[in-house]
Amino acid sequence: MPSLADALATELEKRIPDGYSQIETIFFGGGTPSLLPREVWKKLAKRVAEVAGTQLVEWSIETNPRTFDERKAEEWLESGVTRASLGVQSFDATVLETLGRDHSSDEASESARVLKNAGFAKVSLDLMFAIPGQSLDSWRASLEQAIALEPDHISTYNLTYEEDTEFLSRFEEGEWSQDPDRDAEYFALAHEVLESAGFEHYEVSNYAKPDSRSLHNQAYWSGADYLGIGPSAVSTICGERSKNVANTETYVEMVAKVGHALDEVEILSEEDQRLERVALGLRTQTGLPVPEFDGEFLKHLSDENLIVVAEGRVRLTLSGMMVADEIAGYLV
Repeated sequence: MPSLADALATELEKRIPDGYSQIETIFFGGGTPSLLPREVWKKLAKRVAEVAGTQLVEWSIETNPRTFDERKAEEWLESGVTRASLGVQSFDATVLETLGRDHSSDEASESARVLKNAGFAKVSLDLMFAIPGQSLDSWRASLEQAIALEPDHISTYNLTYEEDTEFLSRFEEGEWSQDPDRDAEYFALAHEVLESAGFEHYEVSNYAKPDSRSLHNQAYWSGADYLGIGPSAVSTICGERSKNVANTETYVEMVAKVGHALDEVEILSEEDQRLERVALGLRTQTGLPVPEFDGEFLKHLSDENLIVVAEGRVRLTLSGMMVADEIAGYLV
């Protein structure tokens, strides 16, 4: 039977739509691709690079501490990868234990240095806040330790309680709780600390040094088409949304037989696409054109200091960013 790597490459080759002969960005994640053995990576990356063509401007890879060394990082660069996203989450030992992470603060720092030493000019660190037991001082310390490692990009995510996780079970049992006001304090602190360090808050959860925004994510937030490859991967192309089967073995078998592993297909109406464009675009510093919205409601949001209307566009204030999803829900 073909390997998962073979299936990924084959699906990519088979599913490039007509008129999409050049790929501009790649984000290789959704799991821990840094765990792939070197020979498997080289084989997969070679086929991906051949399909991508010469217009590729950004290729990101998701990594976790302790899953790679400098030689492996160098091989990613040699294959064409341009950007690494490192899932640190925290530099606090207690918080890392709560999250079930298997790396220490020192190992996270060392992994960031390994990427830099290998030659990565673009390194992003992922951090999480509002974690049970995490104090504001702990959160500040993690932000400052991340800054000290000199990444060009930092993503900060509010802990969410998702289905079928231990976090949700402990939340439902009353062991843990959510407090929007407390979450807002963490959010505001990240904004204060990171902007003071020269990072631009260009999307609700993302900060970048000059010329270091994630091109792939920006395309997604603007409503550009994207092709998802692999088990459970989602694609949106020409108004059609599709999702692959979740089971890895079934995925590999289907790709070998028919060149894809589609499980669900949905045709998005123009209104569906507009609503998504509003929900995603509103989260960005660029904002959205004023004509998208009702003028009276915009005035109300402006009076509440949740948005700024300027140069024909609607942008969220810092207070608005804290409730971005709620505002988007009202606006659509």
